[in-house]
Amino acid sequence: MAEEQVPYEQAREELIEVVRRLEQGGTTLEESLALWERGEQLATICQQWLDGARARLDAARGEVDDEETV
Repeated sequence: MAEEQVPYEQAREELIEVVRRLEQGGTTLEESLALWERGEQLATICQQWLDGARARLDAARGEVDDEETV
């Protein structure tokens, strides 16, 4: 199943809100589980964005290194 196409900043902000709500308490077990599951989804989305950014930076660095050795 493909992850949602959510911008990194939006996923991060929503994840912060999920964590805040979980820490605050006052939700039912069912609500807490739903929040936890959403938090896991959002964390995965953020990690995919960060992994993609790192790959792009590594590729760009590789291109610069290749140009310098020529």
